[in-house]
Amino acid sequence: MQTYNPRNADILVHVGGQLLPRAEAKVSVFDSVVQGGDAVWEGLRVYDGRIFALEAHLDRMIASAKALAFAQVPDKAAIRAAIRETLAANGMDDGAHIRLTLTRGEKITSGMDPRLNQAGCCLIVLAEWKPPIYDAGGIRLITATTRRNTPLCLDSKIHHNNLLNNILAKIEANVAGVDDALMLDIHGFVAETNATNVFMVRRGVLHTPLPEACLPGVTRQVVMDLARREGVSLQERRISLAEFHAADEVFTTGTMGELSPVLELDGRVIGSGEPGPLTRQLQAWYQAHTAAEAEEV
Repeated sequence: MQTYNPRNADILVHVGGQLLPRAEAKVSVFDSVVQGGDAVWEGLRVYDGRIFALEAHLDRMIASAKALAFAQVPDKAAIRAAIRETLAANGMDDGAHIRLTLTRGEKITSGMDPRLNQAGCCLIVLAEWKPPIYDAGGIRLITATTRRNTPLCLDSKIHHNNLLNNILAKIEANVAGVDDALMLDIHGFVAETNATNVFMVRRGVLHTPLPEACLPGVTRQVVMDLARREGVSLQERRISLAEFHAADEVFTTGTMGELSPVLELDGRVIGSGEPGPLTRQLQAWYQAHTAAEAEEV
C-alpha cells in the first residue's frame, strides 16, 4: 500500500507553465479535469537521471489527446522541457515517479461542451520520491464484480483520467484486504487489474490478454518484446478466469510497480505460492533493460 513520504512535503509541481510549491499546486475549478475527469495521463519512472520508455509514453499521451479532440496540445519538446525543469527543481535523478497529466484546460463556464474550453490544454508534471509500490515478495488479488470498459463504451487505448471503473474495483480489493483487483471484460474474460496489466504462465508458455478491454501498456509491451527476444513462447489471446486460477505463475506489469508476482488469486494459491522462475527471469531481464534503455529527457 502506498503511504505518505515526508520527502515529498516540499516538492515543486509544474502546473500550466509554472513551478509551484505542493500546497499551491492547483488547477481551476473550471478545469476540465475537475468538471468531468477530462484529461489524459502517463506514469513515468526515473532511473539514474533518465526516464524509461519516455518516447513511448509521450506518443501515447499525444495519441490519447488527439482521440479526445484536445486543442492546442503541447508538442513533445515542450513536455520534455517541463519534465526536465521539474526534476531539476526537485533534485530528482533516481527513485522518483512522475504523474504526467494533460487536461483539456479551463472552461469559460461550467459544462461538458468542449467548445467552452478556449484557453488550451493544461500540463501538470507531478514528480514524487516513490519506489515501486508493490511488495517485492508478491501480491494478492481478488476478482472484481466491476467490469472493465469495452471499446463499445470507451476504448481502453485512450489513457484517460476518468478512472471510476478502476476505483470501484480497487474498493472491492480494499474491502477484501488484498492488494488489487483483477477485472474481467463484459464477456467474462480476464482484462487487467485495476492498475496494471497481467500475465500468466502455464507449462512454460507465457500468456496475456488481448488489448481489447485492457490498456496496451508500455511495460506490458516491453515484457512481451523481451520474452520474444529471449525465445519464450508467448500467446496473446482471450483468457478465462479459470485459467488464471490454475496458472503456474501470474504477475502484473506497470510503471508504478514494474513486474510484481501474484501469489494468490481469489483465495487460490498460484503455483507454489512463491514467485515463479519465469517471473523472476523476466524481472531480471526487465531490470537490465531499464538500466540500459532509459532515455535522456
